[in-house]
Amino acid sequence: MLRCPNCGGRGLFDNWFTMRERCPTCGLASERVPGHFVGAVGMNTIVTFALLGIVLVSGFVITYPDVAVGPMLALGLGTAVVFPILFWPVSKTLWTAIDIMMRPVER
Repeated sequence: MLRCPNCGGRGLFDNWFTMRERCPTCGLASERVPGHFVGAVGMNTIVTFALLGIVLVSGFVITYPDVAVGPMLALGLGTAVVFPILFWPVSKTLWTAIDIMMRPVER
């Protein structure tokens, strides 16, 4: 995780939110086309909503028939705010890997 999807090299990120312009090992561009980051944002959104759905449905099933609204709200809000931040670099590398599968790297 957090490695170059092309060569597996490390050092792809300067910090948690900033991906280097190119892989230090193979030189793969992090933005292969203009607007490349939109795919990572979409992937982050889809995975976050799926996790939020799992958390909320599980909470309702576990606490039924006396649904604990306060804890459910706190858990749902925490999931919706914290998870996308933690998942951001993973979504960037995962989207780049999917992009490589759709449009292979030219050597």
